[in-house]
Amino acid sequence: MRTANRLRTPYRTTLGLALAGVTLAVLTGACSVQDAVCGGGEYPVIAVGGTGSACAPDGEEPPEGYARYPEGKVPEHVDDKWYTYWNTRTVDENGRTVELSEEN
Repeated sequence: MRTANRLRTPYRTTLGLALAGVTLAVLTGACSVQDAVCGGGEYPVIAVGGTGSACAPDGEEPPEGYARYPEGKVPEHVDDKWYTYWNTRTVDENGRTVELSEEN
């Protein structure tokens, strides 16, 4: 009986570690399924007074006609909370958030 118990314990440990590894891989892999708004070395910018966005190189100011998103409201992935939020809003020339009309 003692021999049988010794064989089962390493098997259970190995199985447990394997399942933990698979679970970790699935959970961390789910984050990378979403498409990033911008590539590495870039940050998202919003069109001033209208629809649209673009990506600007890190360390550089936004191109003319674009502004940085307000702090804490920057979309990171396609269809995330802030990406969806900015589908119906923009910023004006003073940096204030404004609702978009149906015409934009």
